[in-house]
Amino acid sequence: MPGTCVVGLQWGDEAKGKIVDLLGDGFDLVVRYNGGANAGHTVVVNGKSFKLSLLPTGVIRPNVTSVIGNGVVVYPPRFIEEMESLAKGGIDLAGKLFVSDHAHVIFPYHMEEERVLESGTEGKIGTTGRGIGPCYQDKVGRRFAIRVGELLRPEHLRERLKFIVPHKNKVLAALSSSAKAFDADQLAAEYGAYADRLRPFVRDTALYLHDALKANKRFIFEAAQGSLLDVDHGTFPFVTSSSSLPSGIWGGTGVPAKFVHRIIGVVKAYTSRVGQGPFPTELDDGPDGLGERIRKIGREYGTVTGRPRRVGWLDAVAVRHTAALSGADEITIMLLDVLSGLPELKICTGYELDGERIGYFPSDAYLLERVKPVYETVPGWSEDITKARALSDLPAAARRYIDRVAELVGLKVSVVSVGPDREQTIMV
Repeated sequence: MPGTCVVGLQWGDEAKGKIVDLLGDGFDLVVRYNGGANAGHTVVVNGKSFKLSLLPTGVIRPNVTSVIGNGVVVYPPRFIEEMESLAKGGIDLAGKLFVSDHAHVIFPYHMEEERVLESGTEGKIGTTGRGIGPCYQDKVGRRFAIRVGELLRPEHLRERLKFIVPHKNKVLAALSSSAKAFDADQLAAEYGAYADRLRPFVRDTALYLHDALKANKRFIFEAAQGSLLDVDHGTFPFVTSSSSLPSGIWGGTGVPAKFVHRIIGVVKAYTSRVGQGPFPTELDDGPDGLGERIRKIGREYGTVTGRPRRVGWLDAVAVRHTAALSGADEITIMLLDVLSGLPELKICTGYELDGERIGYFPSDAYLLERVKPVYETVPGWSEDITKARALSDLPAAARRYIDRVAELVGLKVSVVSVGPDREQTIMV
């Protein structure tokens, strides 16, 4: 059976988790291939919310095996915390969750490095402070990186930390006189205890996934963050530290691209982003403005950090760009219900850059921050649409909005979400 990838086409928080959860029963494995505990998913089942930042959304489905691939960076305390939270909700992960022994490990010194770098007045990226970037830096630099499999060998782990920690302490002290210093033996003991909890879940997931391919298992690949945060193709440098496009699947799991035959692009009915960086369609109109109204109705606060998200109109130029990069076959439109009650809506259909009209997306931040959005205004609707279960249940204006977005992006719409619960979904 073909593999499917669910990928966000904006700056993240598009409700990808709901799509993965909805599709879950049609697959045997859900595989996460990038990011870390900086990627929040909230899945609502029968009114009960499950908040995940590291574990794949597939863990909610009892008949699905979830895999954290080698392209993910793992913070063991968060892994254990989410596992225990799910256990309290009656979800047993024994034999249903595996983490790659080649995934890299986040340590407290990664978080401290990020804290120090983000505390300055210049050069801030607006990260989650979870140590994701510094961990990926160590991975690419190789010398100071530790992988999950190494946690399972206590003496080896202690030797590695005795080599790494003095270097980290020197770097941190040079960055800030108030930086915290770390003790290698203490970290070895702490992470050795985590290893005991992780051990049943750790395996060579690349081999496991290749065996699953031979057995004709059905895969769904779950991207963290959104395509506009991709380290290569996003709004650099205000991006994440991994590939959030489907191109990250091969390197992040070991599964070749030829096994991915369907790519679903997830689009919020408007746009949001967390952290620093240009945002052409942002509604920065104060505490009583339209932006704040959308933020409150859409509950636009980070799953991981709780930070208020920046919100704005849907940017069709950006979505068309990321849909092309992702090779998306279709799009889903999420949180459409949030726009109910607005007399008119705007869609960005182009940009002006230095007085010239352009129809492409300049992904370099220094260029994007100079563009001015060109809007098309369409009628809104006043009706509550949260009980709609078919397109015919929607007001005419809502259907026209969906059709216009599809036309501007150039892809069919396969799903429309009108609320957070599984049932609040229109399958087109």
